[in-house]
Amino acid sequence: MDIKNFIQQLEAEFEDIPPNTLSAVTSFKDLEDWSSMHALILIALVDTEYDVTLSGDELMACHTVIDLFNLVKEKSTTL
Repeated sequence: MDIKNFIQQLEAEFEDIPPNTLSAVTSFKDLEDWSSMHALILIALVDTEYDVTLSGDELMACHTVIDLFNLVKEKSTTL
């Protein structure tokens, strides 16, 4: 897994985020339409795609896409 593919998966999962909107330093929680529903979708995506379980507190501790990427990478046993 690399950050570019991770970003593409995030953008594909959220229909309201146009392609090439996110970068590693994007504060995903500051996106215009960010909501608790997006948080749940993100937790489910990470669980499904990377077999990594994230808690709400872990997600809230992440500020940027790279923070989330590093957390998933750290918790993954297959990456």
